[in-house]
Order: sequence, then C-alpha cells, then structure tokens
Amino acid sequence: MFSSQAQVVVESRRWFAQRARGATLEVGVGAWPALLLYPTDLELTGLDRDSRAVAKARRAVEDSGRRATVVEGDAMALDVADASFDTVVFSFSLCGVPEVRGALLEALRVLRPGGALLMADHVVSTSTPLRVVQRVVQSFTRPLFGEHFTRRPSDVARELEVDIVETERLSRGVIERLHAVKRG
Repeated sequence: MFSSQAQVVVESRRWFAQRARGATLEVGVGAWPALLLYPTDLELTGLDRDSRAVAKARRAVEDSGRRATVVEGDAMALDVADASFDTVVFSFSLCGVPEVRGALLEALRVLRPGGALLMADHVVSTSTPLRVVQRVVQSFTRPLFGEHFTRRPSDVARELEVDIVETERLSRGVIERLHAVKRG
C-alpha cells in the first residue's frame, strides 16, 4: 500500500504542475520534489518556513539548471504584494500549517483574480478503519510536528471566494486534489 501511496503523491505533483500558469508560488516546498515537473516557461517561486528545507530547495534549483526563486516564509503571513501570482500551489503542505483558513486566505490575497489555487494533500479518509488509524497517528504527529491527517482543506476552500474547477479523492480518500479559481 505504501508504494501505491507514494505513486499517488508523485501523480498529484504532476497533476498540479500541469495546471500551473504564469507566475507560480508553491507553498511548503521542502526539498522541492515537484520542481522538474513544472513547465519551463513558468516564473517559479518556492516558499518554506524551515531554513533547512529552503537550503535543500535552493540546491535542487541549482542542480536542475532551472530558473526559480526560493524564499523562507510563513504560509500564514506571506511577505508578498497582493495579486502577485497567477497560480498558488499547496503540495502536501496544508497538513502542516497551524490554520488552513488563514493559509488559504493569504494565498488568495497574493493570487490574481482568475488565478488558480491548486492543492494536493493528505486528508481524513473515506474509510472508517483508516480514519481510526489517522486519528491515532495524528495524536502523536500533531503535538510533535504540527502534522494533521484529519483535515479537509477543500471544505475550507468552498467557503472562500473561489470557484471549484475540479476535486478528486484518491487512495481510499486519504489524498485529495483541488483546482479552484479566484473570483474577481
């Protein structure tokens, strides 16, 4: 099951990379495993709150030969002007933010009207046995690492000023992808 989960994560990164357009911000890049999946004509910016992850992402950019910017920052308080990006991506990173709504509101602030909000993340499963396992695991990961497994960022997105283009749940509902467009 783990290998199929890993494959879904890779496929999800391909899914949002294919939908990204123009100036693109990926929030929570880590070592930036999706970097090479993006089209080469994008103006890419990667953001992470962890300085070690930022250093790894910068090395990935250097090693790839791609042009991209990597910055250290907080998804809840982006140091970016309003309406700066055509696409904002959350790649398995909303599970680690303190508050999903705050991160999404901040993403919408920096997203241009008509821009794409793309998310792929671990969410509460549609399978009862898996939900039980997720809650047990989360009882350890949340206090230790701030990692949540029982959230549904798509529910929060539906309450905001976006039009949902597509949503999809995979892997017994454990992974969810969402493509939305900012109204305006």
